[in-house]
Amino acid sequence: MISKLLIANRGEIAVRVIRTCKKLGIKTVAVYSDADQDSPHVKLADESVYVGEPSPSSSYLNIPNILEAIRKTKAEAVHPGYGFLSEKQEFAKALEKEGILFLGPTPESMELMGDKINSRIKMEAAGVPVVPGYNGQNQDPKNLEKEAQRIGYPLMIKATAGGGGKGMKRVYKPEEFHSSLESAQREAQKAFGDGTVFIEKYIETPRHIEVQVFGDKHGNVMHLFERECSIQRRHQKVIEESPAPNLPEKLRDEICQVAVKAAQSIHYIGAGTVEFILGKDGKFYFLEMNTRLQVEHPVTEYITGQDLVEWQIRVAEGKKLSELTQGKEITQNGHAIEARIYAEDPENNFLPSTGILEYIEFPDREFLRVDTGVETGSSITVFYDPMIAKMISWGKTREEAATRLRESIDSTVIFGPVTNTFYLSGILSHDEFKKGLTHTHFLEEQTIAFTPDREIQADAFSFAAAALSEKKKSSGIWEAVGPGGLW
Repeated sequence: MISKLLIANRGEIAVRVIRTCKKLGIKTVAVYSDADQDSPHVKLADESVYVGEPSPSSSYLNIPNILEAIRKTKAEAVHPGYGFLSEKQEFAKALEKEGILFLGPTPESMELMGDKINSRIKMEAAGVPVVPGYNGQNQDPKNLEKEAQRIGYPLMIKATAGGGGKGMKRVYKPEEFHSSLESAQREAQKAFGDGTVFIEKYIETPRHIEVQVFGDKHGNVMHLFERECSIQRRHQKVIEESPAPNLPEKLRDEICQVAVKAAQSIHYIGAGTVEFILGKDGKFYFLEMNTRLQVEHPVTEYITGQDLVEWQIRVAEGKKLSELTQGKEITQNGHAIEARIYAEDPENNFLPSTGILEYIEFPDREFLRVDTGVETGSSITVFYDPMIAKMISWGKTREEAATRLRESIDSTVIFGPVTNTFYLSGILSHDEFKKGLTHTHFLEEQTIAFTPDREIQADAFSFAAAALSEKKKSSGIWEAVGPGGLW
């Protein structure tokens, strides 16, 4: 049994892991950089260890420093969160060598699924449908152009080692191919140190459907249903939900079963996500497999009533999946939707917004969950992802969940950096979203009404600042208005 666990991450995912560990009576160790020494995850953990300067390469990606923190605190296991070291097989191998439990899959699974070409080849061999394309190693531009003609336009050029939309180009016409290829290779080389690409047929207006899978050390694999992640901007997910709307039950079951087959084919252990694109014709294709817990895992937890971090811990300890669920069938209950609140300016091409969170307050409501790693006084810096929080709502129906989420976002108060809350509310209010008619180009094609009234915001900020000043002098006004009333 694990008695002490180190979280090799920061922010909301570190806070979220700590929450489960406290429930299970497991001691936690936080790691932090200079920029995070006063962060909530550091305060909540039982122990904390400094691992370096603010830049990720000097701290959260610094394997020697993380290993030293493990040795120093005698932690028995490591949760990598997502991002940073979560999909670095060299980190998993280093932990294996040290005899430390890694709450993730084997290094071999990580390596296989981290390579876009090899993973496609492996999935094809396992009978998992993949998008028609070219997986070969011949990177000669003339050969790639020839393969592009064979596949047909439109098509996608993708970096083999890619992720997050980097090294990815959509090509509609043959005359655009060479310039797009050069751009994709250059971008991939800069981002990943590897300019290798592959080509695949472009599926028009696809949906992005992913399936949460789990495997144990005894060869068992199961799924916890699907999530719809089609609301994306620049290939980054913005809003996720489960179950996927307007998905026939037969197709839903087929996608989930294929995901299990994919995980079984690589003897997968732990939490993973098999991602698919779904065409308008009802055909679906393997996209990739993320060998870690996903940012959007709370929607799955809401509809199943399961704690996926607890599952990760129990699987790492050698428990069987059947023991984790006490032999009960995992079922869906209601609908859950998640929105990612970012410090970014939708009116300025979503430019990240930095600075101190002068005041932050989330509504406290039934059927609402807020995962955050910041608080009033925290700083949004240039060093890390500017996500402020994930807000997740549940409802008996999709409409109820969406209404609750929109009302909760509208009731959120954040003074300091500009945020995307108005934009998120606009998406949830959109008629096409309400109908569940979403696809991966939804945000490109639809006009989202989100422009906030800057004049009202300025007045509210001035009044709030004056009220805070008055609060410091006397509690009388504060008591008269009541908590949150001034906002």
